[in-house]
Amino acid sequence: MNKIEFLGSFETVEQCPVMELPEYAFIGRSNVGKSSLINYLTEKSDLARISKKPGKTQTINLYRVDEQWVFTDLPGYGYAHVSKSKRQKWDKELWNYLALRPNLMCAMVLIDGSIPPQEKDLDFLEELAVHSVPWVLIFTKVDKIRSSHRKKQLQSIRDAILEKWAALPDEFVTSTAKKMGREELLKFILETNESFRYSLE
Repeated sequence: MNKIEFLGSFETVEQCPVMELPEYAFIGRSNVGKSSLINYLTEKSDLARISKKPGKTQTINLYRVDEQWVFTDLPGYGYAHVSKSKRQKWDKELWNYLALRPNLMCAMVLIDGSIPPQEKDLDFLEELAVHSVPWVLIFTKVDKIRSSHRKKQLQSIRDAILEKWAALPDEFVTSTAKKMGREELLKFILETNESFRYSLE
């Protein structure tokens, strides 16, 4: 990547600039590592703001990459140090973005691979189905799992998802601490970009 442009922070989807570029939305529970993953993918350590306090991302943040595609950093779902009314506002704008953004290729759903399956993650995936939003599964923080236990731990999350889904989507195993998963994710994005360009022809 040669050129990363921060396009701005927007409180509503209507405020977001309309571009003829494919978009990839990073979403997950608060503090799952969205900003860290975006920084890792772009190799810009200070591009997206990182905080140990859940709820740091409170707007729709857009980043244009090499004038070829857009990364979107969305507010996390789940626990955050905010009022109920603000939480509801975030949720509304989150689903407005996922449902109304015309060039959204998929939701990049980040799930913490180091802990047991979480109901908030499973509930969110159900909502994706209701809104017919395509998605891919990105496990984060896998470096925190003992290597001997990793396969079993990740499978427990897959099994929980498969209780409601007939099949799993594309899957990526990542760790920003151990530098895992970047090449695989970028390969997926580049291949998806090609299908997007083909659909415009």
